[in-house]
Amino acid sequence: MPQDNSDMPIEVVRLAKRPQFLFVRSGRAERRKSLVVQARQRVGEAAGSHIGAGFTATKKVGNAVVRNRAKRRLREAARLLLPRLGRAGTDYVFIARDATADIAWRRLLDDMESALISLAAN
Repeated sequence: MPQDNSDMPIEVVRLAKRPQFLFVRSGRAERRKSLVVQARQRVGEAAGSHIGAGFTATKKVGNAVVRNRAKRRLREAARLLLPRLGRAGTDYVFIARDATADIAWRRLLDDMESALISLAAN
């Protein structure tokens, strides 16, 4: 009898190299007040069954302390939401905006959730 893997968590792998980020940049994007989420489906052998996640914040967001806080918040929100709302075989890049570091936690989660749902619908 075949196994049902729907209840198994999907592995989330961090994107670390610049070419991975550039690959995702040419995909689709959803913009919200607190973040931008870019996504692109992998093809061929690279598709795999995992989700790729990368995080970035430009100097426009603030100094190093603020950028690091914004990225930590994005990583934690993605850790909670990506296994449930992300699609296997897709890479996501989360870009911090000015509001990311200071916006209410619930609002950040709502923004990320709505962006991931919109990206999954298309």
